[in-house]
Amino acid sequence: MKIAMANDHAGTQMKNEIKKLLMDKGYEIVDFGTYDTEAADLSDYVYPAALSVARGECDRGIFVDGVGYGSALIANKIYGIYAAVCQDTVCARLSREHTDSNVLCLGAKIIGGLMATEIVNVWLSTEALTDEKYRRRVKKVEDINNKHCVPLD
Repeated sequence: MKIAMANDHAGTQMKNEIKKLLMDKGYEIVDFGTYDTEAADLSDYVYPAALSVARGECDRGIFVDGVGYGSALIANKIYGIYAAVCQDTVCARLSREHTDSNVLCLGAKIIGGLMATEIVNVWLSTEALTDEKYRRRVKKVEDINNKHCVPLD
């Protein structure tokens, strides 16, 4: 699985920890930066990373900023991106099972490294539920996306 990663200055350390964990497990990582802790504008990194997921160049995305919501707000503006902010493993599991999220957003100022790695492990290993109730709900969200977002070229 190929994973797009992006962060701002607040998320650099956590992103690097997650990146190492994932590479050690055999995941292919495309790192869109930033690569240091100098003040950086989140959208400069999350936007191209989200585009890579939406275009199918990467299978999923993991974005890290101070709180997680900035990444999700940016990513969810892109057609076909379903980004979820997760602060525990229950949210990670449910965001995959119930909504089939394709981008995970984490807040480095909110959770620690151990919690982040557990969230990532659960999120990556959980499949979307396929029974009628959940597929119907996911389809409704996809219909909203298709009606109001512009498809990528």
